Amino acid sequence: QVLLAESGGGLVQAGGSLRLSCVGSGRTLSDYVTGWFRQAPGKEREFVAVVSRSGDNTMYGDSVKGRFTISRDNAMNTVYLQMNSLKPEDTAVYYCAAREGDSWYWRVTMVDYEYWGQGTQVTVSS
Repeated sequence: QVLLAESGGGLVQAGGSLRLSCVGSGRTLSDYVTGWFRQAPGKEREFVAVVSRSGDNTMYGDSVKGRFTISRDNAMNTVYLQMNSLKPEDTAVYYCAAREGDSWYWRVTMVDYEYWGQGTQVTVSS
């Protein structure tokens, strides 16, 4: 199995940017479709983005389209989430998730993923 570790969260002002990283260990992360989810206090965990194993294909949640970019560097065993034009409503714990196999399209629910990181807090001040 793969172990996932997120980093890069923090406090940023509205309009600012952050880049989150998800590093895989135990197995090579390129064996997995990888996604990002987030969970705000009192809310359900929400799909943010997913990237295919090769990195050629991506899909985004409606609330982040045009502002966030998911990418991967398989040589570094890392998946990134570049977050621009951040808004206070982006405040949440962000989780990296991985799933076995090649299917990436419309993998937008928690049950689609077998492996999860511990999360990293992102706070956007107004």
